[in-house]
Amino acid sequence: MPTTYAWADLPDAVRGAVEAHIGPVIEATAITEGQTCDVATSLHVQNGKRVFLKGVRGVSRRMRFLRNEAAAGDLALELTPAVLFHEDIEADSEDWLVVGFEHIVGRAASLAPGSSDLPLVAATVNSIAELPANGFGTLSDRWSGGSSWHDLVNADPGTTASWNLPVSELIEWEAKAPDAVHGDRLTHTDLHKDQFIIDSTETVHVIDWGFPAAGASWVDSAFLTIRLVGAGHRSAEAEAWARTHLRLSEATNEQLTSFAAYVAGLWSYWASTDGEPGAPQRARMAREYVAYRLGARL
Repeated sequence: MPTTYAWADLPDAVRGAVEAHIGPVIEATAITEGQTCDVATSLHVQNGKRVFLKGVRGVSRRMRFLRNEAAAGDLALELTPAVLFHEDIEADSEDWLVVGFEHIVGRAASLAPGSSDLPLVAATVNSIAELPANGFGTLSDRWSGGSSWHDLVNADPGTTASWNLPVSELIEWEAKAPDAVHGDRLTHTDLHKDQFIIDSTETVHVIDWGFPAAGASWVDSAFLTIRLVGAGHRSAEAEAWARTHLRLSEATNEQLTSFAAYVAGLWSYWASTDGEPGAPQRARMAREYVAYRLGARL
């Protein structure tokens, strides 16, 4: 877990570098929910302006994720908060990366059945799928060699048996997923309701681009289908909606089943190992959807 810094507790070199970009900070409000950075804060500066600052201390995967966020802003300019600055800093013999984003005021989208936000979300996801993933690695490479279902069975065979899923079949489908998701479109890969910020003009902003990749045009549509299941849609209804309003119809049944198998295994493995509070519920929705894809019954 990261060490959480308040603005006032940051090294002088870090605060100085930030203020060189935005001017003196008048007030800072820490943002703690859903953050994996060492500092995430809303900075109030002159003329009533606000800047959302994220920072990571130490070279790590988290620093790479934050660097991804800054880079994704250049590819999806109309959809993401503007990147105002980013800078690598050495402070107190440690490496820091800080990124200043446009401060977006709005609400999270609702993915519930019948929500008036669903058309806005659909248009946004489809816009992302039109964009090239210049400079990002492929989801195929990221998923290559995945063995989450095999690892789950070895770690806790009793629990996997209680899910009433054909694990040996899922292992076979999981192995096909890297080829299934191959493509060159920009994919967010972590879309859920809190990643869509809707402002007062009903404009949707997509945040938290820590895990972008090059993938098939339907990948984010498939991720969102699982989130629709978690928001209260039945799997059949969620998939039908995504086929009609998103890009899910561009995937074959085989591609979609392998995707669902991979994600259900990965999210279930994370739920069993990382202790994140929302991980078990996320894993359940993925297993519910893959059970539908297999024609099984939970």
